Amino acid sequence: MQLSDFDFRLPDELIAQAPPKERGTSRLLVVQRDTGTWQHRHVADLPSLLRAGDVLVVNDSRLVPARLIGHRDPSGGQVECLLLRRIDVDRWDVLMHPGQKMKPGTRARFGSPPGALAAEVLAQHTFGRRTVRLTTDDGSDVDAAIDAIGHVPLPPYIKRPDTDADRERYQTVYARARGSVAAPTAGLHFTPEILEALDRQGVERVALTLHVGYGTFKPIRSERVEEHAIDPEAFEIGDEAAERIARAQVEGRRVIAVGTTSTRTLEAVAAGHRGRVTAAAGEASLFIAPGFRFQVLGGLLTNFHLPKSSLFVLVCAFAGRDLALAAYQAAIAERYRFYSYGDAMLIL
Repeated sequence: MQLSDFDFRLPDELIAQAPPKERGTSRLLVVQRDTGTWQHRHVADLPSLLRAGDVLVVNDSRLVPARLIGHRDPSGGQVECLLLRRIDVDRWDVLMHPGQKMKPGTRARFGSPPGALAAEVLAQHTFGRRTVRLTTDDGSDVDAAIDAIGHVPLPPYIKRPDTDADRERYQTVYARARGSVAAPTAGLHFTPEILEALDRQGVERVALTLHVGYGTFKPIRSERVEEHAIDPEAFEIGDEAAERIARAQVEGRRVIAVGTTSTRTLEAVAAGHRGRVTAAAGEASLFIAPGFRFQVLGGLLTNFHLPKSSLFVLVCAFAGRDLALAAYQAAIAERYRFYSYGDAMLIL
């Protein structure tokens, strides 16, 4: 498959620059795979679109304010650092800008004393990736310092600085396990009221954890899609969640993933356990493209994604490429809002 097979033209004005005024009010394009049709609804309609016995699987990873803005030490030149994942106690995998100046041995500082963060570049990798050591001036907790001085890592297509409001709106209402550097955005649509309505409808809800890292948003750089590799991301599925999902599989009930991160976690675990979801923890690096055989998924709630991205390729794998492209064109014609703060799609 060629990367160009997953391209489409999106007017810039449809890229959502801010969330809707109220959570849970976004539009929802409902796509039926069996008929190749779609209808225009709203996220608040989810309780009437799902049925009793469906199992909704959410990703409860909590976003970290992982974008650090500071200066090189001692030169004073500005530097940005995006924390991708913690390697061990004080070493981190990061993206740095300007990357060409951040060679091993280079130092940077973020924030002001006494809780300032100091970074030392330990190793240099490709495309701006670095291994750094992070410490605090006063020996205090590094995570606390990141929370205090870090910025919400809004995607680069959002052309504005982050605000205090983003700390709440770029986080799901059920976020629990700290560790993501990008929000699992399909979950941003849920409100406590919508979740309660789903409960009343008899829709089960279980949570897994996948800490969203570089693997999720890493661009496909090869023209042949099959050559792309997903960077590993830490995940965990607990005993109770696995038991409830596996029971639904046995009973033939639909398992509906909220987001591509939940999808990849479910299918990665099932692939290693004869098609069944079991309790597991580790790192997921499954890349899903057309031709993939889904063993768990019966539905997918997801936002609208970048052209030629691994996320859109996954959508094409589940919905079918022609149907996915046609549905995206319908969404563009109806002026849906795209990407992280945009509207949603439910594929059944």
